[in-house]
Amino acid sequence: MTTNLRSGSLDAGVSASAGPRVGVLALQGDFREHAHVLATLGAEVSLVRRPEELDAVDGLVIPGGESSVMDKLARTFGLQAPLKAAIAAGLPVYGTCAGLIMLADTVLDAIAGQESLGGLDVVVRRNAFGSQNQSFETDLDIPALGEVPVHAVFIRGPVVESVGAAATPLATLADGRVVAVEQGNLLGTSFHPEITGEHRFHEYFLAKVRERASVSS
Repeated sequence: MTTNLRSGSLDAGVSASAGPRVGVLALQGDFREHAHVLATLGAEVSLVRRPEELDAVDGLVIPGGESSVMDKLARTFGLQAPLKAAIAAGLPVYGTCAGLIMLADTVLDAIAGQESLGGLDVVVRRNAFGSQNQSFETDLDIPALGEVPVHAVFIRGPVVESVGAAATPLATLADGRVVAVEQGNLLGTSFHPEITGEHRFHEYFLAKVRERASVSS
């Protein structure tokens, strides 16, 4: 059953005004943090665990967590094929950390049998920055989001090893490694803006959702 966050089940303090319908994949990971940010920004947010719940949204966020577990649960819940079909049909999707791995066409250092959903013409490497205790924070210049740097938190994050012709880098570290990309309605970041109070990536994503919803209506 879809959980409507606007009703106050997870965030009683958010206003109930209508907004774009955005789902957060709630199989594993920090989906509640994303749901809170999206609701704060005026979206009508629901948690997605089943195919029929995916059908009811105009955009989807795939949160950070453990990509191999998300992959296994997506198959268990019958979501893998519907997710791939929705991505191919143009559903706006934003993936953070594990979500970026799920959206990548190619994943390096995946565990045996792990699959991604694909859609982003990139090659990503899992756990590129080491273990949990090697997490770090840094400021990134991201022209697409304005002049003010984005404060980014990396927690066992992936890195984009290569970007194909269809995708566009949005942010790089000082050493040139790509940590944010977009491709049409798809957006991916190696880091976690949902836990730092940095809402510009979610706002950027919601603009994609609104644009597609207006074209589809």
